[in-house]
Amino acid sequence: MNTIKERAFIAEINAHQRLVHKICKIYTDTPHDHEDLFQEIVIQLWKAYPNFRGDALFSTWAYKIALNTAMTLFRKKNRTPKINAQSDIFQLEIREEEKPEDSDKINAMYDAIHQLNDVEKALIMMFLDDKSYREIAEILGISEGNARIKMMRTREKLKHLIQKK
Repeated sequence: MNTIKERAFIAEINAHQRLVHKICKIYTDTPHDHEDLFQEIVIQLWKAYPNFRGDALFSTWAYKIALNTAMTLFRKKNRTPKINAQSDIFQLEIREEEKPEDSDKINAMYDAIHQLNDVEKALIMMFLDDKSYREIAEILGISEGNARIKMMRTREKLKHLIQKK
């Protein structure tokens, strides 16, 4: 029988599984790796759940743990995280405005994102998720000013990479 704690955790995971799947999509390139990372993130969230005090939103807390789990897993495997070019992580925004002549720009964006490091990918993902600098800082464990600087540099790097194509 499930305890109240277990039911609360399951409800939170069900409510926020899209967030976990998005992180898995940006850090994996195969369905098998996606499943493995998803399971690992849920395990890490469960292990950390007793320490969740509710000072932050569950989504902010989960985002931080999920990103740290993804980055740590890939560092341990000595792999460079990749975005699956077939991923639909950006498709909601792109499909609304996509024109045939924009497909080259979209491909250039994906190619450029492939070249970012894991922290920069996380920053771009949070930017596209409309996270505030305060939330980004909290998730990454840095100051809000540092989050602004890192975001500015990452966006400039991404623009430069796209323009090189």
